[in-house]
Amino acid sequence: MASAIQKITLSSSRDIPFNKLVLSQANVRRVKAGMSVEELAESIARRGLIQSLHVRPVLDAEGKETGMFEVPAGGRRYRALELLAKQKRLAKTAPVPCVVGDAASGIMIDEISLVENIDRAPLHPLDQFRTFQAMRDKGMTEETIAAAFFVGVNVVKQRLRLAAVSPKLLDIYAEDGMTLEMLMAFTVSPDHARQEQVWETIRAGWQKEPWQIRRMLTETAVRASDKRVVFVGVDAYEAAGGVVLRDLFQSDDGGWLQDVGLLDRLVAEKLRAGADEIATEGWKWVEAGLSIPYGVSQGLRKISGTPLAMTEAEQATRDALQAEYNGLSEEYESVEELPDEIDQRFGEIEAAMEALDNRPVRYDSAEIAIAGVFVTIDANGKLVADRGYIRPEDERPIQPDGDEAREIVEDGTGEPAAPANQHAVITIGGQSAPAAEEDEEDGVKPLPERLITELTAHRTLALRDAVASHPHVAMTALLHKLVSDTFLHRPATGALEANVRQIQFAAQAEELKDSPSAQSVTDRHERWGDHVPADDEALWDWLVALDDDNRMDLLAHCVSYGVNALYERPNPYGGSGVSEHGLKVRLAQADRLARATGLDMAQVGWRPTVGNYLGRVTKANIIEAVREGAGERAAQLIGHMKKGDMAKEAERLLADTGWLPEPLRLAAAVGDTIAEPADQDGADDALPAFLTGEDEEENPADIDEDDESMIAAE
Repeated sequence: MASAIQKITLSSSRDIPFNKLVLSQANVRRVKAGMSVEELAESIARRGLIQSLHVRPVLDAEGKETGMFEVPAGGRRYRALELLAKQKRLAKTAPVPCVVGDAASGIMIDEISLVENIDRAPLHPLDQFRTFQAMRDKGMTEETIAAAFFVGVNVVKQRLRLAAVSPKLLDIYAEDGMTLEMLMAFTVSPDHARQEQVWETIRAGWQKEPWQIRRMLTETAVRASDKRVVFVGVDAYEAAGGVVLRDLFQSDDGGWLQDVGLLDRLVAEKLRAGADEIATEGWKWVEAGLSIPYGVSQGLRKISGTPLAMTEAEQATRDALQAEYNGLSEEYESVEELPDEIDQRFGEIEAAMEALDNRPVRYDSAEIAIAGVFVTIDANGKLVADRGYIRPEDERPIQPDGDEAREIVEDGTGEPAAPANQHAVITIGGQSAPAAEEDEEDGVKPLPERLITELTAHRTLALRDAVASHPHVAMTALLHKLVSDTFLHRPATGALEANVRQIQFAAQAEELKDSPSAQSVTDRHERWGDHVPADDEALWDWLVALDDDNRMDLLAHCVSYGVNALYERPNPYGGSGVSEHGLKVRLAQADRLARATGLDMAQVGWRPTVGNYLGRVTKANIIEAVREGAGERAAQLIGHMKKGDMAKEAERLLADTGWLPEPLRLAAAVGDTIAEPADQDGADDALPAFLTGEDEEENPADIDEDDESMIAAE
């Protein structure tokens, strides 16, 4: 007969007046740890007593209850309540929730105190991060959260940043797959796809140090200490829409600027503005660049100017600074280490005297007219100009004698007069700079990097679908990769990852998932997925039983998942990412696959829209697209429109033309002839009446050129 299981009896709980409680001498907590009593008191005042005290009745000498209760477990809570009572914020007779233990129990009171402190499981840090995030999502500000938990606002920002890391990495951290320091390093970049990519790169390796993670996440960004950033200013970069990656957990010297293309554009614009200002001095040419190559002035003649003398006020300031410098030098001559404020003052005086000593130089106006200036940025991000260089072809010819000499002298000084209203030729980085007054929107510009990446994501998906539909091309591509690896030992670059590692699209347009290519790839994958066995041995047997046609189709489908035709910014420093050479190889092989499969992006459903292309390029780019796709007449008649209207009308005009932007076009193979664009004289048929100028009530022959121009301009 089985014995009955003895049931346990839990201690009862009740409210006991605070003045009936005393702290037990058996309480094991003697050393201060964690939240202070003062902070705990404020927490109780805000939220109430969340956890009851554990007490036992105090017995007299005869073993009878005295009406008092000692507190062996909950000593910090008792002291916090005691502090609130002393501050008169808690009544001395206020009822306190208590669990009352048996005074006659055989369990020592010391054991109760110890167990109450060591049996508690500490909260996992991730739970705290997510709780902070939930509180902010419900409307609490970072400052309010910080005040509620008696921490600094920066601590809250750090916890929220940790909670914003990729959910996949948070799950790995929760399972002790990475350390907190490693998780902190991942917060440098907000890009979840990039975070996961870096983790996949390092997870199987031995180098998982936080500094390595930070380096990989920021290797294509620019440090805020870079001279280009100092020159432009972080504020100007952010005002233009740039993103700065910041590290909240260690010094980052101002962070990293993520959009290098935007930074370079701002640098070029500010360089141009500086060059324009210098050009107003009358120089023949101004050459600007991030740096001026060594030896660029070789063969040029350097003209000398006359430094301007100091004014009386400047000389007096210079003398006062020198006197102060001499006085400080004598006063602190015997001091081994200067006080910080004195050392700082020495630096200020030296900088002020150097600025006064570097006098502006006056050049002869006739020489300015044939000379030029090199403009660049120094290591400290300051614009510097090296004036007064004459190229050999600009040297004055030797003046002849007699009447010919008098013909070229206009001002009676004996010098050839400078050309009237001369405009300096300005070059930036060796390229002619557009005139300052030209509208930026009117120039044909290279496509933004993100737009190119999104377009090539479309192409990659379409190419996967095309390869999967051509098993023999897939077999050739796979064999090409395997033979290259086995016999030629080439580096792992190209358009096919032989291990079929599917490439994720970090940047993609919203309509990508709904494109015909995406639907085709998904449908094919689901059809095969319904039949593929999960067991490894069963999978082998199933593959052996497949006929050749089905086996080739399955091979093509699997190989297609390794196709990568994405454009991404090359990493010039090695490490993760793709090199410039690797990107060229990848895109060239992608073109080869496209030719082999007959891929045409227009035929698979891609159309230029305001969202995926036309609304994200300049007006000149839009007009050029319409000119190529719908004809010169259509391009001319939309040229007067505002950009938004122009993009919408261009979308309609290009809808059925099959026009593709450069990243989606198939590059011609070596030896191919480029076909001339089809004659599109009939493209006007696609234009609406308000663009063509046609009117049902008027005879087009009666409209003269001026009338037609007015209609087109309306």
